[in-house]
Amino acid sequence: MDADALNRGPESPATLATSIYERLKDDILSARLEPGRKLQLRFLMEQYEAGQTPLREALNRLTTEDLVIGKEQRGFFVKPISLEELGELTKTRCWVEGLALRESLANTTPAWEEALLVAHHRLERAPRSLNPERFESNPEWERLHRAFHAQLIGGCGSRPLIGFCEQLADRLHRYRALSSRKAFRVRNVAQEHADILKAVLDRKSDEAVGLLQRHYEQTADFIRTDLETSKAGDTTPPA
Repeated sequence: MDADALNRGPESPATLATSIYERLKDDILSARLEPGRKLQLRFLMEQYEAGQTPLREALNRLTTEDLVIGKEQRGFFVKPISLEELGELTKTRCWVEGLALRESLANTTPAWEEALLVAHHRLERAPRSLNPERFESNPEWERLHRAFHAQLIGGCGSRPLIGFCEQLADRLHRYRALSSRKAFRVRNVAQEHADILKAVLDRKSDEAVGLLQRHYEQTADFIRTDLETSKAGDTTPPA
């Protein structure tokens, strides 16, 4: 065992449960644990090197976030995706983030604008794909992308509203993860971000909100088309 591990000592039960929760959530959102998959405890114990108690705590927590579903006598499953949920989540996100962005613009300060410019600059400099020849998701781009969108609404003055927006972003992230590979060379997402930023800096609230909502709707349109195409081409017989 290395010196760092000795210095850290064993994780407390609460810390371990939180760590398992975060790892499971990341794997669900990135679609490494695909929608509809049964989360067998034996597999999870081996995969995450954890006991049943912290795993069950993590799964119950993810159930309350609507990312995992529990079926009586059958165990836990990653929540399946659906076109209906995609539409509902996108519509709701457009509503609440539109409101949050308007409030941020109403409360604008030089510090908020500066932070937004920095967030956009960092996002713009990060490659979307780790491989220029084929899509390979860049975790740093994803982190900076989330930070830019969070900064857009971060000045709204309502922590509950921001928290709700974050939950919606999480639930929509896994839909994006399933279609990002095909969208990579089709959409100019960088230009969409630049247009939103310009409208915000020009204090054009209606235009900024409209561009942000269209940004989310375009994402949903692409995912919907991709899912419908994939479903039409799926000749696998039902289980």
